[in-house]
Amino acid sequence: MTGGKSRFDDIYAQPDPRAYFTRMAPLEYEIPHHAQPVFRQVAAERAAMDDGRPGRPAVLDVCCSYGINAALLNHEVTLAELYERYTSDAAHGMSTAELAAWDKEFYAGRRRPEALPVYGLDIAAPAVHYAQQAGLLDGAFTDDLEQAPPGPRLAAALPDVGLITLTGGGSYVTERTFTALLDGARRPVWVSAFVLRTVSYEPVVRALAAHGLRTTVDPSRTYPQRRFTDEGEQRYAVEAVRGLGGDPSGREEAGRFHSVLYDSRPGPAA
Repeated sequence: MTGGKSRFDDIYAQPDPRAYFTRMAPLEYEIPHHAQPVFRQVAAERAAMDDGRPGRPAVLDVCCSYGINAALLNHEVTLAELYERYTSDAAHGMSTAELAAWDKEFYAGRRRPEALPVYGLDIAAPAVHYAQQAGLLDGAFTDDLEQAPPGPRLAAALPDVGLITLTGGGSYVTERTFTALLDGARRPVWVSAFVLRTVSYEPVVRALAAHGLRTTVDPSRTYPQRRFTDEGEQRYAVEAVRGLGGDPSGREEAGRFHSVLYDSRPGPAA
């Protein structure tokens, strides 16, 4: 644990997503499901802005792991189907290479006509590389922007980005990552981020404002993320939410992490 929140570093170090889905299933990790319709709508709105410009604006999913948000954004598939797929007997009996080939065919057959280019950023190299193998990512990057500026490959990709998405990674990335990304942008960039109520997003909001982005949030509308791993993690979450001025009753006190949605677009500061 870090600060009371459980870490799952081991499942991101696997060569494919089977361990990830097996570990997350009992915890009912569900935030990508809630993000799916939001990201589809925001991505479509952002793409419509670029009508007449060469190339469609890319989506950059921060803390992308195995490309789950990319799968849900660009393909006719649900998170429940992904849980069933990767914990199935069929998947269990495959090698990683066989699973990647199986996935590539599966996702190609479910590709949505309005699919957008998606880049993935995550320091978990095996996860990002698998997502690219499976055909989910058009670019895969492992730069740690908390520690260093973007490398040449990511820097070359950033001018294509029109939307940055985030689900759950708000506990691990700070304003340093967002500043590095926006410094390299050339198109107008929107940010759509689901952030746990246990962490403050205000430093990121200020960094986005410095780049001309206005952030809106409805703190009364929350989205369940997952069940707690144990009572200690729940105590941490309840105390953290209270420490930030939130009310954990009916949410964290009921047994789950909850997130709120921050939407950032170009405009004057609130």
